[in-house]
Amino acid sequence: MDLLQRTAHEVRDLMRKKEISSKELTEAALDRIEKIDGQIEAFLHTSRERALTWAQEVDKRLQEGQELSDLAGIPMALKDNICTEGIPTTCASKILGNFVPPYNATVTEKLYQGKAILVGKTNMDEFAMGSSTENSAFRKTKNPWDEQRVPGGSSGGSAAAVASSEVFYALGSDTGGSIRQPASFCGLVGLKPTYGLVSRYGLIAYASSLDQIGPLTKDVEDCALVLNAIAGHDPMDSTSAEGKEVDYRKALISDVKGLKIGIAKEYFGEGIDEAVKRNVYAAIEQLKSLGADYEEVSLPHTEYALPTYYILASSECSSNLARFDGIRYGYRTESYDNLTDLFVKTRSEGFGEEVKRRIMLGTYALSSGYYDAYYKKALQVRTLIKQDFDKAFEKFDVLIAPTTPTPAFRLGEKTDDPLQMYMSDVCTVPINIAGIPAISVPCGFVEGLPVGLQIMGKHFAESTLLRVAYTVEQNNAYHKERPAL
Repeated sequence: MDLLQRTAHEVRDLMRKKEISSKELTEAALDRIEKIDGQIEAFLHTSRERALTWAQEVDKRLQEGQELSDLAGIPMALKDNICTEGIPTTCASKILGNFVPPYNATVTEKLYQGKAILVGKTNMDEFAMGSSTENSAFRKTKNPWDEQRVPGGSSGGSAAAVASSEVFYALGSDTGGSIRQPASFCGLVGLKPTYGLVSRYGLIAYASSLDQIGPLTKDVEDCALVLNAIAGHDPMDSTSAEGKEVDYRKALISDVKGLKIGIAKEYFGEGIDEAVKRNVYAAIEQLKSLGADYEEVSLPHTEYALPTYYILASSECSSNLARFDGIRYGYRTESYDNLTDLFVKTRSEGFGEEVKRRIMLGTYALSSGYYDAYYKKALQVRTLIKQDFDKAFEKFDVLIAPTTPTPAFRLGEKTDDPLQMYMSDVCTVPINIAGIPAISVPCGFVEGLPVGLQIMGKHFAESTLLRVAYTVEQNNAYHKERPAL
């Protein structure tokens, strides 16, 4: 158990010293999943035989003295909307319950090339639509810190799997906060990269202009290692950005002298828990004591971010999810009278309530007569929100805010009120709208529940974010805390 609670870079060093083998590590992870996942319900599928075969191959290479990547031989998990050849990829939806992809996502392929060990696919809100992982068609994942509470969403399964030491790191996807919010709720580091830095090829789309894949890890160093493995231009993704390769390990410096921090005042207003604010401000004061300067900054269009996000995301989901019709793959209704009846019944039976709600909202926003009033207006406001960030970054190196308004809420607390659930993303959605990067790092606890500090940067400033996050981490011990299961 002590071994599994370590970070990826710590077990990498142990493997290189030949103190442990990848097979031992992988068996330990799989045994732990078998033992405790009934409590947490983080996984939808596991691949025991495949994982152990790959681990033995890594051990053979280590014995031969071959040079291996930082993540070689280390057990990890992927959110179940990231395609894996020969392994089910369901998006936690009945409509994709029997889908096994014939290809790998680019991030999957990159991790495989580095000899990472995939042990399984994690639970999520159906098609990544949700903030609590309660919208899954198959199970409700629990927060390892308190099993009566949600792990966050939509990447709640990935976050819970890492927080409960079932795997050393996991990938999630972030459309409006779905990596950072569960990272905050589960006491992890979660990075939403700049839009275009990490390929979306093989990520089953929810909202294509907002989705980004990123890591959930136990500390900032692991985050840098995973980002090194998955970032980079991909010709298979038309929105993938070209640029020079960066080694994010070089950003792991505990030094913020002269750094200019903007405190986004709109993120500290109504609805933000006082105890969360106190923890975030304590971290800001600590950065100041280490040589950073900070002052308040206004992002005036923040109040429009949530409605803008839900119009844009729902419109794109209405378009993207039109492909799930029972004709080519996935679930198909058993009885139907004609083609239209097949479509209607398949989609009615296959999609959950939240997915249907967002498809309906998006179809309405895109419909004739309403397109200009809703979708076009949302695109215009998106530009204003991006301009707010651009202006702030002319003066500041990073912006800091809480990751979430509150610590993890109770299971079932917000399921009957979708608007209350949507409000839990109020601090995270503006970042996706603007396409900038942001990282959540643990900064304290409220009544035994983790609190996340969110650090935002300009486009492709991941190195700066990692440096600030690393400095925060090196000056406290919150990232070393583990839930007692």
